[in-house]
Amino acid sequence: MTILNIAAYRFVTLTELSGLQTALQQALSYHSIKGTVLLAPEGINLFLAGEDAAVHRFLDWLRFNSRFAGLEAKQSWSALQPFQKLQVKIKSEIIRMNHPAITPAQGRAPTVDAATLKIWLDQGHDDQGQPVVTLDTRNHFEADCGTFAGAIDWRLNKFTEFPDAFAAHQPALQGKTVVSFCTGGIRCEKAALLMREAGLADVYQLEGGILKYFETVGQAHFKGGCFVFDERRVLDAQLAPRPELGPELSAQLSP
Repeated sequence: MTILNIAAYRFVTLTELSGLQTALQQALSYHSIKGTVLLAPEGINLFLAGEDAAVHRFLDWLRFNSRFAGLEAKQSWSALQPFQKLQVKIKSEIIRMNHPAITPAQGRAPTVDAATLKIWLDQGHDDQGQPVVTLDTRNHFEADCGTFAGAIDWRLNKFTEFPDAFAAHQPALQGKTVVSFCTGGIRCEKAALLMREAGLADVYQLEGGILKYFETVGQAHFKGGCFVFDERRVLDAQLAPRPELGPELSAQLSP
C-alpha cells in the first residue's frame, strides 16, 4: 500500500478563517494531497490522503503554526487514493451539534486510552469496580458496519440528534462509567462534554476513537469494521480496507 491516509482534529479558537483556508488549499495542492479539511471558529478537522513523504511535509508545515503544534494524526494505508478531490471548507462547527454551550477548546472531557479501555472491558468494570458501558456516538449506518460488543446505540441519523437522545436515556446511564466513542475522537469528545455538563459524573471519551483503538489493541471487544467517509468505506482492525459489506449495507451506503 502506497497512499498514506490521515485523520486529525483539534479544538482550538481560530480567527481569520478565509486566510487560513487559502493557505491550506495552496499547501495541500502543492503536495498533491486530496481529501477534506473543515475549519470553524472552534477548530480544525481533516481527512487527507497522499504520498507518504508529501503528507509528512504538510503536517510539519501545519504544526509549525503554534495553534496546531503537536497535532496528532491517525494513520492508515491504502493502495489507491480514496479521495477524488481536495476540499477546504469553512463551517460554523467542525462537527455540528447545535449546542453552543459546548466549547471543547475551553477544556476537554476526561479521556481513557485504548489499552485501559480493553482492560476495563476484559474485567467488566473500571478501576473502582463500577460497571463500564460503551456509547456509540456515530450515525446508525456507521454502527451497522461495526461497533463494540454490547455498545449502546441510539440509532442516530445525524450527530445533531445526540443531545435529545441523551436527554431521553440519561437516567439509564446513572451509576455507570460511560465511555463515548466514534471514528477518530471528535464526536465523542463533544458528546462527553455535553453529558458531563448535564450532570453525568463518570464520563470518558475514547482517546483517538476507534482508529486509535485498532492501532493500539486491534480487534479486542470490537465486532466488525470501522466506517470511514471516503472510498475505502470500511476499515478492519489492521486499518486496511474491508470490501465485504453485504448487499443490504452496500445499498444503504450507495450515493
